Amino acid sequence: MSDPLGEAAAAATSSEAPPAPRSKLLLPLDLLRGFLIGLAELVPGVSGGTVALVTGVYDALIDSAGHVLSAGRRLLTGPDRWHAAARELRRTDWWLVVPVLLGMATAVLTVAGAMSAFVTDYPEEARGLFLGLVLASVAVPLRMLPDERRSKVYDVALVVVAAAAAFWLVGLAGGSVNSDPELYLVFLAAAVAVCALVVPGISGSFFLLAVGLYAPTLDAVHDRDLGYMAVFAAGAVVGLGSFVVVLRYLLHHRRRTTLLVMAGLMIGSLRALWPWQSVPDPEADGYPGSPVAPYDPVLVPVLLALVGIAVVVVLIVVEERRTRRG
Repeated sequence: MSDPLGEAAAAATSSEAPPAPRSKLLLPLDLLRGFLIGLAELVPGVSGGTVALVTGVYDALIDSAGHVLSAGRRLLTGPDRWHAAARELRRTDWWLVVPVLLGMATAVLTVAGAMSAFVTDYPEEARGLFLGLVLASVAVPLRMLPDERRSKVYDVALVVVAAAAAFWLVGLAGGSVNSDPELYLVFLAAAVAVCALVVPGISGSFFLLAVGLYAPTLDAVHDRDLGYMAVFAAGAVVGLGSFVVVLRYLLHHRRRTTLLVMAGLMIGSLRALWPWQSVPDPEADGYPGSPVAPYDPVLVPVLLALVGIAVVVVLIVVEERRTRRG
């Protein structure tokens, strides 16, 4: 049985040339980008995809991931297995991918415990900071919209529906903890969570929180539980391999629709980041329940939200200037 999506994606990439040489001077910046993406993925409600969008590497990372997956597929199915796979790997921007992955791994391995403690011990302040970051980031996919002649009502409807879906999904998380999860559940959760990683507005950590695996996963990383980490990594690879091809196709062939849906998902996810939340379970460790009216502390979360907005605005301006010079 033919695979129209896979064939279309392969056709779209077959004529692509290798990426333009990336300046080695960008290596420290790409390491920092990866660190920030990894840091974001540790926070329930914040998407690593959002950070990749804001820092200007989202499309390049998705394309590179697509080329790696295509190389694996060509190696397994042919024709001309080795040469076809090597051709796809040459189209991968390794000078971007490797530093970003190293930065992400560094963040996950060094900051997991501290980030878990920050979110748990200072929930209002943490959500205030992340609210500002994500709120300002909504502008990023909107600024990337290509010009198309179609109804503005349709565009607005896409954003509203995506926002409503994200708002509803966020409400499913109740802060429960599965202290001794079965490994097959870890595998399946990782496969879904990594899909959330690459979609701005959908937080992989928040999905893990919803299914009770957020704290166990961070604890496994912090305690270097290699068995748990290996199963999680395997699930993540399977999930990423299943989803990136679809997302890459959408970005290339349905770009405006995809970016509008991303913006809506980011707006809906703000429900999780409203600083003042009810806590339905006394053992929920400060994780969000339902948004409520502000209570103490108020000033610090508001100030941190403004700091978050300012950080994103600075990143957008720096990236725009760098793009113009490039």
